[in-house]
Amino acid sequence: MSRRTAPGRGRVVIVGAGLSGLACALHLLGAGREVTVLERDAHPGGRAGRLDQDGFRMDTGPTVLTMPELLDEALGAVGETVADRLDLVPLHPAYRADFADGSTIDVHTDADAMAAEVARVAGEREADGYLRLRDWLTRLYRAEMGTFIDAQFDSLLDLARPDLVRLAALGGFGRLSRAVGRHVRDERLRRIFSFQALYAGVAPGRALAAYAVIAYMDTVAGVYFPRGGMRALGDALAGAAAKAGGVLRYGDAVASLERSGDRVTAAVTESGERFPCDQVVVTADLPAAYRLLGGAPRRRVPLRYSPSAVVLHLGVDRTWERLGHHTISFGGAWERTFDEIIREGRVMGDPSLLVTRPTHTDPSLAPAGHESLYVLAPAPNLAVGGIDWAAEGPRYRDHLVSTLEERGLTGLDTAVRTEHLVTPADWARRGLAHGTPFSLSHTFAQTGPFRPRNTVPGLANVALAGCGTTPGVGLPTVLISGKLAAARVVERTGGR
Repeated sequence: MSRRTAPGRGRVVIVGAGLSGLACALHLLGAGREVTVLERDAHPGGRAGRLDQDGFRMDTGPTVLTMPELLDEALGAVGETVADRLDLVPLHPAYRADFADGSTIDVHTDADAMAAEVARVAGEREADGYLRLRDWLTRLYRAEMGTFIDAQFDSLLDLARPDLVRLAALGGFGRLSRAVGRHVRDERLRRIFSFQALYAGVAPGRALAAYAVIAYMDTVAGVYFPRGGMRALGDALAGAAAKAGGVLRYGDAVASLERSGDRVTAAVTESGERFPCDQVVVTADLPAAYRLLGGAPRRRVPLRYSPSAVVLHLGVDRTWERLGHHTISFGGAWERTFDEIIREGRVMGDPSLLVTRPTHTDPSLAPAGHESLYVLAPAPNLAVGGIDWAAEGPRYRDHLVSTLEERGLTGLDTAVRTEHLVTPADWARRGLAHGTPFSLSHTFAQTGPFRPRNTVPGLANVALAGCGTTPGVGLPTVLISGKLAAARVVERTGGR
């Protein structure tokens, strides 16, 4: 479905075909804009990438998909639906949680199923507490979504909204671990409903309770997986954008932005091709975006970055039935691990790990009779840790494998047929600040109106999108950031 450009509303160049840039493109195409997307990689999706190695197709970015209605919203801007482009499989359970004491809890999104699971492992009293927690998470989400997450912030006055008063009344500005602990006492349950704070780059004991909304997305709204792997998301959005008349150029990074006064007038790629524009949206990692634009705005409080991650991709020739699609392998240590990676700059001595087995849901992602595993271990970013990853990486790989073997994946090391290790140093080589794929942490000083805005002072026709700006880190919020950036463009150029 091609669309005509609205007369006089101009050409928009989007720097980056990650999920935020693609969502932005779809919303702008739906609003009648002429859109060109410029991407340095050879394919769309950005950090939601894929490694093709020895017959295995391995996701290299996010592996947890929640809130697919945001994909539907972006596709709906050009008259398409998720069902037109993707085969999404709901995961049951959403997670499997393994603990150091040998116990296992399956995390169900159905209330009755999860209450029964909690009663099985922790008793009826905790099951009642879970139902109260679920109700609180739902009310928290409803208070936040429209006015705190899916919202523009231009000044502190934007905090004076009725739903934010309700959010405060729900305890959203308290501490996450304390808020969860008011409903469930079992330490295992507290971990299940608070570990998501690491997605926001903050230890659960220090994270705002408002970030329990991520637990809502995981444990109430549900977790999904697209057949073909997570890069199918970028392919789907890019395909819809192209069909709607967008121009997508791959394999040629933007080298510079030409300016005239307070406006960007063109993007110039490394090959020397020039793309004139009336508006520009930059989705690069925040420091890279500011470099393109000629400098970062001044802040009274220095920016703080999230912890990073070591990711071990394994192609193996056997399976372990104890693994679900997503398995959280909790170590015995908890608070200590956050001190190690956030304050001390050391790897976790007793690691808690996310192990994703996408072949559990889509066997086509590996050769017949094989499985692929994605092992994510939170790690210090390069600003905090002085780790020599060239030397430490192989040692830490062995530590992760032996840890998983001790936790029940017997024979893992001998089952490996192909592998690829990604460390913070590798993320840094990809141009990600301080070697973290999770960008700015969600401290209080980097939340809501205090987070770097999606406008740039002194530039009248520039918007930002991606995890470094509003509303923040995570696949759902990145999609929203693209929509919010598109709204900035439309506001400036007229229309809805």
